Amino acid sequence: MSVFAVTPLTILHTSDWHLGRRLYGRMRYDEFEAFLSWLQDTISAQQVDVLIVAGDIFDTMTPSNRAQALYYEFLGKVSKSCCQHIVIVAGNHDSPTFLDAPSNVLKFLNVHVVGTACDDLNDEVMVLDNAEGTPHCIIAAVPYLRDRDVRSSNAGESGQTKDANVIAGICAHYDEVAKIAKAKQAEIAKAHKRHIPIIATGHLFAAGGTTTDDDGVRELYVGSLGKVSADMFSESFDYVALGHLHVPQRVGGRETIRYSGSPIAMGFGEARQQKQVLLIEFGVALENEHLTAENLPESASHQLSNTVEKTAKKVIKQSASFMDDLFADVESVEGSDEDNTAYIAETPKQTEVTLSIHSTLIAKPKLLHHDIARQMQVISLPIPIFQKLAQVSGDLETIESTIKELAHSEMVWLEVTYTGDNIVNNLRDKVDEIVKGLSVEVLLAKNPRNYNKVLNKQQTSETLQDLNEQEVFERCLIAHNVPDEQKLTLRDAYEQIVYNLRHEDTQAE
Repeated sequence: MSVFAVTPLTILHTSDWHLGRRLYGRMRYDEFEAFLSWLQDTISAQQVDVLIVAGDIFDTMTPSNRAQALYYEFLGKVSKSCCQHIVIVAGNHDSPTFLDAPSNVLKFLNVHVVGTACDDLNDEVMVLDNAEGTPHCIIAAVPYLRDRDVRSSNAGESGQTKDANVIAGICAHYDEVAKIAKAKQAEIAKAHKRHIPIIATGHLFAAGGTTTDDDGVRELYVGSLGKVSADMFSESFDYVALGHLHVPQRVGGRETIRYSGSPIAMGFGEARQQKQVLLIEFGVALENEHLTAENLPESASHQLSNTVEKTAKKVIKQSASFMDDLFADVESVEGSDEDNTAYIAETPKQTEVTLSIHSTLIAKPKLLHHDIARQMQVISLPIPIFQKLAQVSGDLETIESTIKELAHSEMVWLEVTYTGDNIVNNLRDKVDEIVKGLSVEVLLAKNPRNYNKVLNKQQTSETLQDLNEQEVFERCLIAHNVPDEQKLTLRDAYEQIVYNLRHEDTQAE
């Protein structure tokens, strides 16, 4: 008869910190510091064994000294906590060589860093031991796979061929690490008479993934190539911890393939989202590697249910609940105003206001997935809001009344969009006058009426901050009267240049 025991394996999945990122020129170090402090407390409160950071730790390949200080101070503190291992993989914003440089030193703190895709894929598959030195999980630590990591470049390739080669290369990479991980899992099952889970990481754009307009998520490959489907991940992976997309979501409806999303709103378009980290708990150890869901005893199921209840009790009672997937459509969230994940101000017609929830009004943790067969569960833990953001739109009268309603004791950062019928030449000056003396700060004032911009070119509020590099290039094509038949070739060449600039590791030799 097999003996069943609850294993204390708890994994925390987070990603896309983007340390050092600014919002329209505004520094956000206080928010990052507050988040990392909260994350450290959460790790202790939930008794997390393994922390996974699935890429984009920094916002640029050359992070500031302060961003680096936050990173290393956090690693040092967490390494002294209950957390036994930290696994970090690079994202497309990170410098692979910068992350890899201190990896040999960080290993002594049980911090495992994979910045660059490994030539020997065995180096990406880690067997992590518990405090007693017994293996308790396998991590397939796959970083962001750059174009050169997954395909050979051939002159004259069409876009479709490049796309196919990129996807094939990514699939082959994951297939190989899955094969290695599964072999290690079998060895451990034979030696220790127990089944241990396999967790894979990734930093990629999954097909069907959802983003917001101003979240700063970049296309990973030239021409938006390389979007992969859930089917490319091996069934041997008990959980896949993804990074890159800032909206928390599942991939292809698969409960165990998830984006945790960014921990703070990277743009005003994310103001509606309840940010979260994901807690993955494996509640029952298998002493018999051939055990299946059909012959799993009721006692094991009961133990797993008790683990869920205990997890809920770990978190302080809070006043709201939230969805487990997409957060963009706030209006679809059911419940009273008090239960919603975002606050929508009551305003007159022509107005749209989105305000991040108050830091003291946090959604409750929620059980997202409970799988008896894999003996695991996924729980979402809400992150407090450390800086409130709001989007306000309407005519000047509506904008003024709404801003005054939003002004309270805590500072609110605003994005103001004028949508009135009258022509307004100096929107920023008028908005600055409205907010004078109020606890709000306008980071961006937009006046999108095209005819107003044409009539008042010198007074338009549009700046380079309002445009991305592709929009600037399109303006140049128009300004220089480039014929339509030449635009496609120029766009392709420009996309390749931008891709090379973004993905060149400036920290490498």
